[in-house]
Amino acid sequence: MTETLNNEQQADEEKYRDFMIRINAGEKIEADDWMPDDYRTTLIKLISMHGISEIMGALPEKEWVPKAPSLKRKLGIMAKVQDEMGHGQLLLRVAEDLMKPYGKNREDIMEDLFSGKLKFHNVFHMEAPTWADAGLIGWLVDGAAIISQTNMLDASYGPYARALKRICAEEVFHAQHGESIIMALAEGTKEQRVMVQDAINRWWEALLMFFGPADASTTGTSKQDTTIKYRIRTKTNEDLRQDFFSKYIPRVLSLGLTVPDETMHFDKEKEKWVYKQPDWGRFKEIIRNNGPKSQERLQLRQTTYIENHWVREALAAAK
Repeated sequence: MTETLNNEQQADEEKYRDFMIRINAGEKIEADDWMPDDYRTTLIKLISMHGISEIMGALPEKEWVPKAPSLKRKLGIMAKVQDEMGHGQLLLRVAEDLMKPYGKNREDIMEDLFSGKLKFHNVFHMEAPTWADAGLIGWLVDGAAIISQTNMLDASYGPYARALKRICAEEVFHAQHGESIIMALAEGTKEQRVMVQDAINRWWEALLMFFGPADASTTGTSKQDTTIKYRIRTKTNEDLRQDFFSKYIPRVLSLGLTVPDETMHFDKEKEKWVYKQPDWGRFKEIIRNNGPKSQERLQLRQTTYIENHWVREALAAAK
């Protein structure tokens, strides 16, 4: 018995060495390939969270479809909501393939969301009370998403990398859509400029939290070391946050707007942005579904899921 276990352990160690050689050489891992359990579980958590966040992320903007200020804006934001839902469905299919060895599927992902086991992105727990908030989601939230997702375009897991190529291409249009709204408001009346500034003030801390803590000691929740080890991504949370600052702080300031952080500046000697850390305790509370709109949006998603169960049954019967 002991000899059998030793042989199995040795075989797994050889598979692991071969696996690491493959990903370090830039090869793509496919759904049917052998992979370490922690690689598979990391991907399931990451891709499930990403997919659910795309779906939950459509809800703040969905609220503005009937209230958009013009037919052109209404069509634009409606198309964006449709795209985000499509991204979510695409990613959940990718996650579902990874879950098959565990006997789980997309139904389990949704149940995990409703039970609180599966988290969705902190920014989509927030309120969007004005049209400027809708524009800022497209401009800065989607801008942050592009920075995060393009860092994974060459991810070692092939199905995820391929899905991200399509998603990132569409997110560029979403960011342009948001920027167009913000530019129009920033160049508008005094009241419209105040509306944009209020939205930036309201969303700033959530944007800082977007990329996650700099290290695990901050909240104990960071999985960045594992994702970098397995070449799912290449940059740390803080690297991505610094990239976001470098791209967007100059753009915000060029519009005559400000960020609500008097300490914010670029340190030329250290070659990085200095900023006030967000409240990471608040971050943990938000992703535990204790944000301003967490329960309302979860309830909407759950009600819709239950009421449309017959559609899924009809589609399954038609296969």
